[in-house]
Amino acid sequence: MSEPELLLYRSNLLGSDLRVTNFGGGNTSAKVKMRDHLSGEDVDVLWVKGSGGDLGSIKLDGFSTLYMDKLQALKKRYRGLAHEDEMVDYLPHCTFNLNPRAASIDTPLHAYIPKAHVDHMHPDAIIAIAACADSRRLTEVIFGGQLGWLPWQRPGYDLGLKLEALATSQPKLKGIILEGHGLFTWGDTAKSCYEITLEMIRLAEQWLAENIKQPVFGGVKTLTLPPEQRAALAARLMPALRGRISAGERKLGDFNDSAAVLEFVASNDLAKLAALGTSCPDHFLRTKIRPLVLDFDPAQPDVDKLLAGLDRQLSDYRADYTAYYERCKRANSPAVRDANPVIYLIPGVGMLSFAKDKATARIAGEFYINAINVMRGANGVDTYVGLPEQEAFDIEYWLLEEAKLQRMPKPKSLAGRVALVTGGAGGIGQAVARQLLQEGACVMLTDIDAGALEEAKQALIKVGGKDCVASVQGDITSEAQVEALLSATSLRFGGLDILVSNAGIASAAPLEDTTLEIWNRNQNILVTGYFLVSRGAFRLMKQQKIGGSMVFVASKNGLVASAGASAYCTAKAAEIHLARCIALEGAAIGVRVNVVNPDAVIRGSRIWDGKWKEERAASNKIEADNIEEFYRQRSMLKLSVLPEDIAEAVYFMASDKSGKSTGNVLNVDAGNAAAFTR
Repeated sequence: MSEPELLLYRSNLLGSDLRVTNFGGGNTSAKVKMRDHLSGEDVDVLWVKGSGGDLGSIKLDGFSTLYMDKLQALKKRYRGLAHEDEMVDYLPHCTFNLNPRAASIDTPLHAYIPKAHVDHMHPDAIIAIAACADSRRLTEVIFGGQLGWLPWQRPGYDLGLKLEALATSQPKLKGIILEGHGLFTWGDTAKSCYEITLEMIRLAEQWLAENIKQPVFGGVKTLTLPPEQRAALAARLMPALRGRISAGERKLGDFNDSAAVLEFVASNDLAKLAALGTSCPDHFLRTKIRPLVLDFDPAQPDVDKLLAGLDRQLSDYRADYTAYYERCKRANSPAVRDANPVIYLIPGVGMLSFAKDKATARIAGEFYINAINVMRGANGVDTYVGLPEQEAFDIEYWLLEEAKLQRMPKPKSLAGRVALVTGGAGGIGQAVARQLLQEGACVMLTDIDAGALEEAKQALIKVGGKDCVASVQGDITSEAQVEALLSATSLRFGGLDILVSNAGIASAAPLEDTTLEIWNRNQNILVTGYFLVSRGAFRLMKQQKIGGSMVFVASKNGLVASAGASAYCTAKAAEIHLARCIALEGAAIGVRVNVVNPDAVIRGSRIWDGKWKEERAASNKIEADNIEEFYRQRSMLKLSVLPEDIAEAVYFMASDKSGKSTGNVLNVDAGNAAAFTR
């Protein structure tokens, strides 16, 4: 491999383990000889992880490239600590080969260390030592002079110069621990740098394991509920919390009851350590100044009491956060941001995290697990020290961080929304889910066909990613399974905003040949199933108090009778009227209910692949292979209706684009005069 390829390989390895560095955290670099396209001469170029990347998934285009001689020349421009931020504006002028990847504020921390390869990681074990009150002495004891030590300082140009001075004055050092922050290591080759990084982490882990006091976190204070109870409580709590914190923007949730979390939330030191907040800036930026510990006793698990106390606890947290802002704000600080917690700790149950999207919520939880591991180690061998309040504020409201937030792309139209799609394995169901995912929603799929559902989920993961797609096999005619489905949706994403009732069957038979079994099957799936799912979704949306949208995928046959299909047509008509009834009750709580009526969506349909095609062909006295052409010619516009056409209509009805529509019917049938709504 070339040196840049070796840097990439090393970075991906280091970023693949959250014990080594958290998602999006840490940096790697290499100083490489390269041919300058302008002068034709070989020059020294710094390759360093660019702004906003993640080491585990970074590609070569994720690295910034800068001329080393220009970076050295920047030392003449530095005017001291009061002018730190202006040094970031100089970095683009050092760009090599017109690389568009923006350089990170950590660039000087790599540039001036006099070694070819540098790693900056956030290992839990190292930060545990760095966050100890006696971290300087412990660094010497544990590493025997292999690592230097620098006191806490916000990353920036001055810290880069201090790293250079220490590495230059003590050439035998293999790296440096930054108090409360993390680890720098270096080497002459990519492999030696990688091995030194892992060796320092191993030494820290080994020393902590041998010296940590027992019991950890002051011992066990509360019992831990069984897994089923933990999940059920979280599923009930999350929509209530979500509704209370989504006034400014809708939030998505994540539940974590891993062993590390459960050990912490059941401990005597939970409240004391949680109040100290995190130490590493990367942890803090993701998890806020501190978490909210919910008032809950697992020995007497009164969920109603917990829910009743949410408003008071959230109000107290917001007041505390606002007071922190007022104490610490500077003359040029950005306006106060969302004052709601990100991390919620529940004794005996686990941890909830809420953010503007599912991935961010999950990652915030992972960061707090990093923080738990740090507190476990630090408090087990010394005294854990959190980030000083003013330092925490200066990072959270750093103008450079604010500028980064302002550069974020505009959210998609369904960002922060959770959708449930029944009949999700079918052609229309998958098309609807794909459309909603592309517009930024998270989607829970359900279908009675487990195999087809799994195939659909895997296909849709390629569209929306693993964080945004989930599935639960279920029968919507079963009240218990519907409740389990809605509970699973709440547990996975935090609540529900959009219901797309799409599960369907079709049948055709002359009236005298229509058996009670055929009649009941249509009624059970197309009427009772739609009722059960919409009733459960209605209750959930009412609890959240942030409105919602339901879209029923009915049929042209709900408005126009067809000979030989009385069971199907009657059930579809009932669907439409059910939607109108729910629209009447839903308006008072901001829940809109609308209907999309397809006709003859044949491509991709599992219904039309079976007996229904033969039945409709026989009813219309045509060959089964000619069925799509028959319906195309029957339409006024002479067009085929595709699953994607239905998906567009469902998206319109589900989104704010139709925010003033409820109780409506939208036909997507290529034109059928008999089905014109009246």
